[in-house]
Amino acid sequence: MAQFEQLHSSVPGIASVIERMRAFSSAWARVGGAEDGVAVFNRIYLTVTETVRRQIDGGAFPDRPAAATLDVRFAERYLSAVDAEAAGERTPDCWHSLFQCRHHPGVRPLQFALSGINAHIGHDLPLAVVDTCRTLGCAPPDLEDEFDRVDNLLLMLEERIREDLMPGPDLLELADPLTHLFGSHLFGSWSLERAREAARSTALVLWRLREVPLLAEEFHRRLDAGAGLVGRFLLTPCRTARPS
Repeated sequence: MAQFEQLHSSVPGIASVIERMRAFSSAWARVGGAEDGVAVFNRIYLTVTETVRRQIDGGAFPDRPAAATLDVRFAERYLSAVDAEAAGERTPDCWHSLFQCRHHPGVRPLQFALSGINAHIGHDLPLAVVDTCRTLGCAPPDLEDEFDRVDNLLLMLEERIREDLMPGPDLLELADPLTHLFGSHLFGSWSLERAREAARSTALVLWRLREVPLLAEEFHRRLDAGAGLVGRFLLTPCRTARPS
């Protein structure tokens, strides 16, 4: 992919993505973003995207343009969902429940975060791989190194969730035993590692179906519906109200 190095230097694109996510954070904070489930996911995703940019700038990825393009195409899927919701348009099923329940008093921040990650990895990531391949004129196997490195960075999402939303079993159980119990169940029933592996396989299937548009569209609809179903489960209210 060396021939694309000068044409697709997408690090400035990452800067634009980060700027938009920061703008979302500021706007939602002004209207009570502390209780906004989409803002919870946005805050975590922004932190990870900023780290990705620093690692790309620092040479952690051998093919910087490919890594940056994948990161931008990935983020654009989430940004498009936010734009669609703001415009009153239909969002993908995988994101619909999160937007619909973003202010539900019985849904905990941990649930919002996991629902967003499920949508983004289970649906957006394989589509982003295909988008990147079309942009760079390559195939998914050519992005294995970038995918593996992004895989490792995605683990930061889980770490950030544990640090920000599950500050420690003793403290959390004392403050909110139900959240501690339900949070442990969520982490046990939904696996980031399995979601990443499924995204890798799904990207290969979508790539092979690109020359059969009707089948590709049907596969995409089922992918979206499946991710949406998991997202709705993750947002099951665990209590009637947040503690005052």
